[in-house]
Amino acid sequence: MREVVHVGLGARAYDIEIGPGLLAEAGRLIGPLLRRPMVAVIADERVADLHLGSLREGLEKQGISLVSMTLPSGESTKSWPHFTRTVEWLLEQKIERDDMVVALGGGVIGDLVGFAAAVLRRGVRFVQVPTTLLAQVDSSVGGKTGINSVKGKNLIGAFHQPSLVLADTEVLSTLSERDFLAGYGEVVKYGLLGDSIFFQWLERNGSRIASGEMAARIAAVKRSCEMKAEIVARDETEQGERALLNLGHTFCHSLEAATDYSDRLLHGEGVAIGCALAFEVSARMGLCAQEDPSRVRAHLRDMKMKVDLADIPGDLPNADALISLMMQDKKVRDGRINFIMARGIGEAFVTPDVDLDLVRTVLGDALAAKS
Repeated sequence: MREVVHVGLGARAYDIEIGPGLLAEAGRLIGPLLRRPMVAVIADERVADLHLGSLREGLEKQGISLVSMTLPSGESTKSWPHFTRTVEWLLEQKIERDDMVVALGGGVIGDLVGFAAAVLRRGVRFVQVPTTLLAQVDSSVGGKTGINSVKGKNLIGAFHQPSLVLADTEVLSTLSERDFLAGYGEVVKYGLLGDSIFFQWLERNGSRIASGEMAARIAAVKRSCEMKAEIVARDETEQGERALLNLGHTFCHSLEAATDYSDRLLHGEGVAIGCALAFEVSARMGLCAQEDPSRVRAHLRDMKMKVDLADIPGDLPNADALISLMMQDKKVRDGRINFIMARGIGEAFVTPDVDLDLVRTVLGDALAAKS
């Protein structure tokens, strides 16, 4: 019960291995990429407790040794201090340009470690071993790496493709329900942005995915990775089409900043809310049917996910302040936000032609419902 998705980027091409038990086979899969039988692994503390031993055993079966370092869990780790600590540790371990760094964890670790690999000795190779659903379907694929700034999320970074991605679907069973469902927000995004048939499949099979049925989880991860791989192969550095992958993210990033990147709002939860808001704005612009936002919300509710601003605990700033936070988004060009809107489910597109007064009204309505 294994699947492989190929990311076709010429000399930078790589495979995404998907299925259960991949940690146990890490040595067999990573070994052919190594010049010498050792790797440097960086993991977050919680993931290390759960999975570093299994990764070590999988590597040692093929005679591969590892050195490891752990970082604190949480979004605040994607910062200059932890980035600096990571790079200095890799230098202390005498990691060379032909060596391999392994990122073991969720999106935070993958982003930070990938960025460290991108700049260490002007670029060393790395392997993504994503341990959350969100990382398996999104952040581990495509080569976006980076850290956060006090000015906003993911504003410092580089494009640096991994040499391999090992998405062990068995480790998803160790996630809390909240963390798993946050990742599902990114899965839904793929159906909404470009594959209405996939979204229909999710409507029918979401409960199977949530309950832990392995075949359903593998299918969801595979289709998500296929869609991302196809877009990345056509637009690696986000000059155009790749921006579609940010459906829901402009709203999400402003909400994450407004909640201080805390556990009040996980990234995938913000993506789900952001997708619902993007469809609401699209419907009010007359771009898509009025039924589409309701359908999006209905599926998210069926999955017991956060859907509206009312689902975020605590106070939020007003609509003007949220829009100001959006203006720090990477998709801003010439002072205008490039929004990802939709003409229907599976029909997203990028446009700067969105009336901010309408966005302000939609946010104001959502905030009023929250209060």
